[in-house]
Amino acid sequence: MATRGDKTRLYTVLEVSPTASDAEIKKAYRKLAMKWHPDKNAHNPEAADKFKEVGHAYEILSDPQKRQIYDQYGEEGLNGEGGMGGGMSAEDLFSQFFGGGGMFGGGMQQQGPRKSRDIVHVHKVSLEDIYKGKVSKLALQKNIICPKCDGRGGKEGAVKTCSGCNGAGFKTMMRQMGPMIQRFQTVCPDCSGQGEQIREKDKCKNCGGKKTVTERKVLHVHVDRGVKDGAKVVFQGEGDQGPGIIPGDVIFVIETKPHERFQRKDDDLFYHAEIDLLTALAGGQIAIQHLDDRWLSINIIPGEVISPGQIKCITGQGMPSYRHHDFGNLYIQFDVKFPPPHFNTPERILALEAILPPRNSSGLPPVPLENMDVEEVQLEDVDPNQQARATGAAADEDEDDHTHGHGERVQCASQ
Repeated sequence: MATRGDKTRLYTVLEVSPTASDAEIKKAYRKLAMKWHPDKNAHNPEAADKFKEVGHAYEILSDPQKRQIYDQYGEEGLNGEGGMGGGMSAEDLFSQFFGGGGMFGGGMQQQGPRKSRDIVHVHKVSLEDIYKGKVSKLALQKNIICPKCDGRGGKEGAVKTCSGCNGAGFKTMMRQMGPMIQRFQTVCPDCSGQGEQIREKDKCKNCGGKKTVTERKVLHVHVDRGVKDGAKVVFQGEGDQGPGIIPGDVIFVIETKPHERFQRKDDDLFYHAEIDLLTALAGGQIAIQHLDDRWLSINIIPGEVISPGQIKCITGQGMPSYRHHDFGNLYIQFDVKFPPPHFNTPERILALEAILPPRNSSGLPPVPLENMDVEEVQLEDVDPNQQARATGAAADEDEDDHTHGHGERVQCASQ
């Protein structure tokens, strides 16, 4: 079995001798690449590997520098660049050799020009604008092809291919490290990686030889009614331009600003309404200003008692459904505001006792007090620090009870 130190394996793959000329190597590759191309051998699973191996061999032996290193040191001397995973892919090599396009009407595609990166902006929108819909005008700074030189960077005919790198923009350097020869790439110092050279006097006065200029453009972003967070408004081809590249897209991602009164969940709205105790017990009217400035007048029917934290629903008063004609619901959670301490007089208390349901029992056992040890105590107000500490202790106790309960169940299950 051939090893990477073998100096004849690649010639064997191409079915030529180590003394073959460049023309013979090229002819052999043409023949074998056509023979083993995957589009021509759809039912032969080995064809793809043979096709890659032939392309790998030709990539090395068609390059005079690589061939010289291979003849002297084998594939190991290429320091990994000649490996099957490096360099140009077999299909790209085939496309370049035969002038691009699929030879057999198959799936091989031309790479074509690259596309510039997309420009992504977060567009923060108020809940009112999403409820009603809006068109936002947003200014954008982007690069466009210089209109004076049509993206050449200078006068017509003044732009020359860099002779130092032959237009590649980089140079391949070699250095010997013991028995190994290392090959590496570096930016061409003659053209600063551009692949072209323009004399200073011939550079375009508008773009300074950069081929592009900055333009300010105003885009009209349509925020549709009911659009959801994370929705994208895409302007295709409005990204940065450049010679030989396809402009990318400009993408606006919708993000809803927090609202001081409403919260949104899907197509529903949630609202906290504070009502007084009299309204909660005896009915009344409250008003809510909606997102389109309408006022909703809500009647609480006398005799319908509203409890603290209770939630009611108004059908069809939520958010508009995105690109549909229906609406979600509006959910109202009621906070009941109680009167301040000592607002009542003894007479009013008697009146309340006559109106309201009777008090619950105190919880003491139904035995004479003289037969029990009972101590009367007084409630006191607590400051915020004491309240926070008491609330935290109660939460910790609940968590401990919850944990202990799980522990007991686990213990019982293991018996």
